[in-house]
Amino acid sequence: MTRQGEVVLRTELPGERLLARGKVRDVYDLGDHLLIVATDRISAFDVVFAEGIPDKGRILTQVTRFWFERLDVPNHMVTTRVAEMPAKLAKHRPLLEGRSMLVRKLRIFPIECVVRGYLAGSGLAEYRKTGTVCGIALPPGLDEASRLPEPLFTPSTKAATGHDENISFERAAELIGRARAEDLRERSLAVYSAAAACAEPRGLILCDTKFEWGSAGPDGPAILGDEVLTPDSSRFWPAEEWRPGRPQPSFDKQFLRDHLIRSGWDRNPPPPPLPPDIIEGTAERYRALYERLTGTTWEESSWQE
Repeated sequence: MTRQGEVVLRTELPGERLLARGKVRDVYDLGDHLLIVATDRISAFDVVFAEGIPDKGRILTQVTRFWFERLDVPNHMVTTRVAEMPAKLAKHRPLLEGRSMLVRKLRIFPIECVVRGYLAGSGLAEYRKTGTVCGIALPPGLDEASRLPEPLFTPSTKAATGHDENISFERAAELIGRARAEDLRERSLAVYSAAAACAEPRGLILCDTKFEWGSAGPDGPAILGDEVLTPDSSRFWPAEEWRPGRPQPSFDKQFLRDHLIRSGWDRNPPPPPLPPDIIEGTAERYRALYERLTGTTWEESSWQE
């Protein structure tokens, strides 16, 4: 286990088989299940930084747990509590508690299921050039952060390294089959709408998000996997400060992205070092999202029970 102060950048579980190290998560194969451990690594523009963000892995895990427990949708989570995991993991409890999730094994479909409810990010850049978002025509005259006439399903590729790329629905249908693509579109839009409705009374706007779906077998029903509706996978805005026509304050990585854009970095490795104020500012936004969602301060969060 490598730590930067109290920041976990890398995990090692002797005796357990490491299946993969992603941009943020270390995944272990436990036989019938997987153990997903969220580190404090952070990526932006699909590049992983040398510095970590304090509390990030635990916040991602607890936000995912919050949503899986509230959304009426089949998902892969078994538990986030080490006491309910295989006994052999108990010796790793100080590392795993709060930041790990025991999940069912799924065959993950090879597309990211992105849903956009507002005009931002790459969608805004495309709209300004062509009047479309991922090839979908939109009315003229929309401003940055405008609410879209209806949420859009805009899939992308899943890149193990490098940058994900937006693709058309037709391309998604070629990759996974038309019936499956239509099903994932319907499910993704439904989960987005349910989550947006849940976030609204908590003073949050869900701008956009991305989902990963899989199945237990080739023809099985779609099951929601990976993380869900976290600051890493979604843009959340404070509703009381929403003003179309300008960039929005946010509870996600946009604070970090904005710093990187100002720095002039070309978005290719190696990334520049992150200043302490950017690290702490990012951590503050992640904690603030958790607190708005749950109504509980991070210091009182239930993973510490």
